Amino acid sequence: MTEVIPHWLDKQADLSPDGNAIETPAGINVTFWQLRDQSRSYAKKLAAAGVKQGDHVAILSGNCIEMAIAIHAISYIGAVAVLLNIRLSPSEIAFQLNDAHVSLLLTHPEAAELAEQAGTYKDSSLVIRRFADIDRYAAANISLKQELRLDDLFTIIYTSGTTGFPKGVEHTYGNHWWSAVSSVLNLGLASQDKWLASLPLFHVGGLSLLVKSVVYGMPVYLLKKFDVELIHQGIIAGKVTIVSVVSVMLERLLERLEGGSYPASFRCMLLGGGPASQTLLEKAKQYQVPVFQTYGMTETSSQIVTLSPKEALAKLGSAGKPLFPAQLKIMSAEESSPIGEVGEIFVKGPMVTRGYYKNEQANQKTFQDGWLATGDLGYLDQDGFLYVMDRRKDLIISGGENVYPAEIESVLTGIEGVKEAGVIGKSDRQWGEVPVAFAVRADKNLTKEEVLEHCRKHLAKYKVPKQIYFISEMPRNASNKLVRHQLAAFLKDEEK
Repeated sequence: MTEVIPHWLDKQADLSPDGNAIETPAGINVTFWQLRDQSRSYAKKLAAAGVKQGDHVAILSGNCIEMAIAIHAISYIGAVAVLLNIRLSPSEIAFQLNDAHVSLLLTHPEAAELAEQAGTYKDSSLVIRRFADIDRYAAANISLKQELRLDDLFTIIYTSGTTGFPKGVEHTYGNHWWSAVSSVLNLGLASQDKWLASLPLFHVGGLSLLVKSVVYGMPVYLLKKFDVELIHQGIIAGKVTIVSVVSVMLERLLERLEGGSYPASFRCMLLGGGPASQTLLEKAKQYQVPVFQTYGMTETSSQIVTLSPKEALAKLGSAGKPLFPAQLKIMSAEESSPIGEVGEIFVKGPMVTRGYYKNEQANQKTFQDGWLATGDLGYLDQDGFLYVMDRRKDLIISGGENVYPAEIESVLTGIEGVKEAGVIGKSDRQWGEVPVAFAVRADKNLTKEEVLEHCRKHLAKYKVPKQIYFISEMPRNASNKLVRHQLAAFLKDEEK
């Protein structure tokens, strides 16, 4: 029997009507009651524009209140929100529009030109409307959803597609619900909590905060994008207590802190997006910034493994243990790996997607008896804590030895003159593959030989990069995660 709950925004508007749902650095506050009314009104106007239950409505926008309203409005109709990355090319967006069978594309004015360009690639008819265009419709006289069926599909978010065509990850209301519940069972909830959102809402890490907001009755401090100064002031003066970051964001925030300290009310820097260097974690510890590493992916509706507050210092470098309703195992050659041995990470739980949209081949490859094969590599220590090594596709096998780019990157960012680092494998006749490194220098006087000498002192010989390239900036996606395949493209250009 399908579980049913009251519509979560209706419920929170009833429980805390005057509580802030969304706040911005510009001083704009939207209460739960206002968010509910605006979302319901927008839903009726979407219905007047032709949107029906089950329709797929895409959103192409950066972070803004209008986007949050549109996402909630779609839920009141029982339609499905397809969230699109504004940093993609028109043809890439068009692929996702076609693949997800989108009938209506909603866009922010800043992304309107991109939307129109994508529309020219669309196979079938596509209606494109700016957020404000929908407001011009007269509200349709329809009954809105008062309950949410947890098995119903709510969102589709596409994977990056770095190893082929991107796949549409299906998220049910239940996936989002259990993700929010699992997080609060680990991190807890304080009455003064306020979660800063600078990660894109079109990625699951950002979207999850909108759900957490209505489930917890907690305000989201919404930023248009990552901004060091706005985040710093949000923590210092805006009473922000939790911030979601990736490593490069944390590094810049610590630089801005300049050896100072955050208020005692700030309780969590939730660090995701891949393994963090020991140097960065030690620096955060020195500044008394409470960093909780986490592990998750689009397929797990955000985090599924997170370090708990009580273990944050004792297990520095670990992503933690699976959240309460989740399970995890490490597999190698179809067998469970021994403690301390690296293998592929498998996860299972109610926050894990039911599958990829109309992609049975990918589903059969990825899901095994209810377990999700993540494609990531890691190991469990003797206490059951997960340590994430790298993506399986990023693993470098050199002369039969496994080389993890994240390990080398950690050593590189430990060099005082290195600001950022990225490592990939390069084909080699003798060894099969060898690691090569890319670095962004903080000190322009730093030489390649100095970098290599540091690596020789801290890495096994086969892990030492065979080449060092100094570049002006690292290629990163909208969530500030390193995009290694773009480094490979840079390498090809260098070799021409």
